[in-house]
Amino acid sequence: MSIFFPFDNSYARLGTGFSAAQAPVKVSAPRLIAINRALAADLNIALGADEEMAQIFGGNALPGGAQPIAQAYAGHQFGGFSPQLGDGRAVLLGEVLDKKGQRRDIQLKGSGPTPFSRNGDGRAWLGPVLREYVLSEAMHAMGIPTTRALAAVSTGDAVHRQEGALPGAVLTRVAASHLRVGTFQFFAARQNIPALRQLYDYTRARHYPEAQSPGDLLRAVIERQATLVAEWLGVGFIHGVMNTDNTALSGETIDYGPCAFLDVWHPQTVYSSIDRNGRYAYDNQARIIVWNMAQFASALIPLMEDQDSAITDFTEAVHAMPAVIEAEWLRIFGAKLGLANPFEEDRALIDDLLRLMQEAEVDFTNTFRALARPDASDTFAEIAGFAAWHVRWQARLAREDKWRVRMNAANPAFIPRNHRIEEMIAAAVDGDFSPFRRLLDVLSRPYTDQPGAADLTQPPAPHEVVRATFCGT
Repeated sequence: MSIFFPFDNSYARLGTGFSAAQAPVKVSAPRLIAINRALAADLNIALGADEEMAQIFGGNALPGGAQPIAQAYAGHQFGGFSPQLGDGRAVLLGEVLDKKGQRRDIQLKGSGPTPFSRNGDGRAWLGPVLREYVLSEAMHAMGIPTTRALAAVSTGDAVHRQEGALPGAVLTRVAASHLRVGTFQFFAARQNIPALRQLYDYTRARHYPEAQSPGDLLRAVIERQATLVAEWLGVGFIHGVMNTDNTALSGETIDYGPCAFLDVWHPQTVYSSIDRNGRYAYDNQARIIVWNMAQFASALIPLMEDQDSAITDFTEAVHAMPAVIEAEWLRIFGAKLGLANPFEEDRALIDDLLRLMQEAEVDFTNTFRALARPDASDTFAEIAGFAAWHVRWQARLAREDKWRVRMNAANPAFIPRNHRIEEMIAAAVDGDFSPFRRLLDVLSRPYTDQPGAADLTQPPAPHEVVRATFCGT
């Protein structure tokens, strides 16, 4: 076997209780759809022939040094606590050190049932696999922390969902780790303090070596999550399932299930078919991440000798988080308007623009991108109130230099638009992967104008509007 992974599997060494040994379940006819060669090189992985890679990334063969496990965790799902969840359709093959010396997980998603499957089939169908591949790579190209896609393989087997029999697939996901808020909740719920302490030591060593206490760890995770969610808001991203088991302690975007990007600007937008009450709507994400961090804080409390004092300290840290998110939001949206160092008084300028955009029902991404063009005042002349706002904005920009460059670096020209993703999936189901490959290519340069791909900047026509997205399980 010519494929080589430089595995060093630290999580598997934590022992029983943290995971269950679980090999991928073999599939009938694995076929390689995509391989991320640049990422493989960064991970010091030596690749082989397509047939060999299909066997590995489809789960039919294990590379040398792999130690496949399904990880245990708990989590709040839509506010309700489940004491045991875990990897129900994923297997962690192992960990590698990348060219920067950073530890990265290599996980197969859709690789069959595990002890945590809870009567599920452990499989994924082609649509969600391609969605996560494209969206995670697009997020990476936009500079937003995220898991990555290393490979996608079709299985030759059908996966049965409400829609009927669908083509099966397996995604190979790369993450800084798969440690979640729910991982800590798993042991805290069982009052397994030795394991909780072991997990804390492992998390600190892997991600936050500067943290000297559980309180330090909490504040470090809060800072990363505050920045991450503010960056989501800046590009119009809606995660859709911000459960605590989908909140990665590394600060990466993880689990691209029923996620989507805004078309028309409306802050209460919900796409997820399972989010019936709008808990994870676009403008709720900043509040929910604070709630999730409160659950993380609660899971850390058992580690503290003086728990009453810790509760006070941790509560202050969580209560301070909204101000951190607000500061990050102002920085990001200020840059979207060309402001290098936005002031608090600039918030009114941003808010007033967003109000005008909502009233006019204009496209979120295209509006911000177009504002940097010389003809912006003409482009939006028909929006009531825009001319007066534009005068205020230009007066503010008089204090800035290189503002157009700043705006074009903060406002993507291309996002994974929902209707294009659905078109891509439909084509792939019919055996045509050219839309998938085209999206990957264009979205790898989201801040670059690409005249040949102008159709991918267009909002959906009325008959193309995607009103609901699905998780695929």
